[in-house]
Amino acid sequence: MNSKQLESWADRLLAEYEEGRKDLGRMKSNLSDDYLPDQQDKTQINSMIDSMTYSIDWMKTGRQPDSFRGVDKRDKYRVKFYDDMDIIPDITKELRKEREPLYMTQEQRVALMRVIHSFSDRERQCYIMYEAEGLSMQQIADRLGISKGTVQMYIKRAREKVESVAS
Repeated sequence: MNSKQLESWADRLLAEYEEGRKDLGRMKSNLSDDYLPDQQDKTQINSMIDSMTYSIDWMKTGRQPDSFRGVDKRDKYRVKFYDDMDIIPDITKELRKEREPLYMTQEQRVALMRVIHSFSDRERQCYIMYEAEGLSMQQIADRLGISKGTVQMYIKRAREKVESVAS
């Protein structure tokens, strides 16, 4: 199917939906406000018109209607990293060399995740890659396809957020 055929197919579908919505509007206008079954039918028809309007808006714009601040566009291509508790490494093996092993209580883990969730996605990615994985700023920049200076800025912001919580 070439782009011309696809365009005409999509246009025909959109025209069918719009015609169907008009037909529903005509049906609704023929119903009486005084007769109870007609009132119930009007309620159903209003629901159908709303659904069709939602679908038409989605087809026309290519975006989900009623989404706030274009979140659907940004989320479509975003890869979520580090979103659960398993990213916090178990460092007890590393710390066995010292006198007392370090354990995190559940409250501390929740507080840490609260701080991490206060980061923007890029801040979280950069901060964890830098601090937890030990990657250099250049390695992070290469992995994310951004400049090293941008990585530095994200890490600096994340550190400021951590310090503000710690204070």
